[in-house]
Amino acid sequence: MATNNGSATAAAGSDRQRRDAQPAFVLHTYPFRETSLVVEAFTRNFGRIGLVARGARRPKSALRGLLMGFQPLLLSWAGKSELRTLHKAEWQGGIPQLQGLGLMCGFYLNELLLKLLAREDPHDALFAVYQDEIGALAREPDPEVVLRRFEKQLLKELGYGLILDREADSGKPIDPGKRYTYVVERGPVALDRVADAQVEILGQTLIELDSDNFANAVTLTQSKLLMRFLVNHYLGNQELHTRQLLREMQQI
Repeated sequence: MATNNGSATAAAGSDRQRRDAQPAFVLHTYPFRETSLVVEAFTRNFGRIGLVARGARRPKSALRGLLMGFQPLLLSWAGKSELRTLHKAEWQGGIPQLQGLGLMCGFYLNELLLKLLAREDPHDALFAVYQDEIGALAREPDPEVVLRRFEKQLLKELGYGLILDREADSGKPIDPGKRYTYVVERGPVALDRVADAQVEILGQTLIELDSDNFANAVTLTQSKLLMRFLVNHYLGNQELHTRQLLREMQQI
């Protein structure tokens, strides 16, 4: 009887370790041993996870060609180590393949997730935002708008939500005609109240960034500077390689 109970417990544990048909996107892959791949995936229910796709580099592998970035997938895996074993991938379709500048912007979003999200920290709302914005990169003519929206939502999901509607020290509503700086962990502060400002923005920019209104060119430019300042702060010493590539593409 003890042996049977032990077997049942082991089987139950194995079932708990298996995950089937989980909505996911591939963020990054790299070769593993002779024929396999390590897959960094962003899943709706389990956050960022690492998977080993055994034999995925073999010509006749069922996984070959499926593990593409920016495409909605259903992934099935098992295991309890840091790198689980991927058993199945199913393509869900619905998002056109990214190209050109949109593709590079997609890589930028992926790099942000890889460097700012902890492993196995679920963010189902952020997953939905990511899926929407990847679709937007395939449709919208100005990808910078997509990047600003995503950066803002990412910081919010990580617990670093921006204060954009009121002054940090007085609590008064933002004055569209004032000039502000942004103090990390505090919010907007009028420029005449600080001695050293690392970033300068108009009150109108803060108001329009708060409502995702980027029709004004000045708002789009200043929002980019503000988000770069904040993202750099939370990245610490980590470098974003795709940011440099985007700069180079826009100079061609």
